Amino acid sequence: QVQLVESGGGLVQTGGSLRLSCAASGRTFSTYVMGWFRQPPGKEREFVAAIDRWGWSRSYAVFVEGRFTISRDNARNTLTLQMNSLKPEDTAVYYCAAGRSTSQSEAEYDYWGQGTQVTASS
Repeated sequence: QVQLVESGGGLVQTGGSLRLSCAASGRTFSTYVMGWFRQPPGKEREFVAAIDRWGWSRSYAVFVEGRFTISRDNARNTLTLQMNSLKPEDTAVYYCAAGRSTSQSEAEYDYWGQGTQVTASS
């Protein structure tokens, strides 16, 4: 089992950057695939990015590719999402999740953080 806590959200102007972190408890962090999801206001939660257990393979949603970078540090039990060139449509609650495969489906992720708000203003 793993517990996840996100941090780093906030208010940023269009074109700005934010770095989200997800701290994981327990000794099993390196056994999980990790992902970031987001839920925009009034919409369903959607996939943003995923990274495999060793940090070798990454996948991204089309709408963030080239702007966001997912990374992990297994020694520090930390997952990171570097977000650049933020747009108003990136406004959402961002969640980190631990799962079994680098899938875009929420069903493949077993553990979730509480979320952190990101607001990009125009």
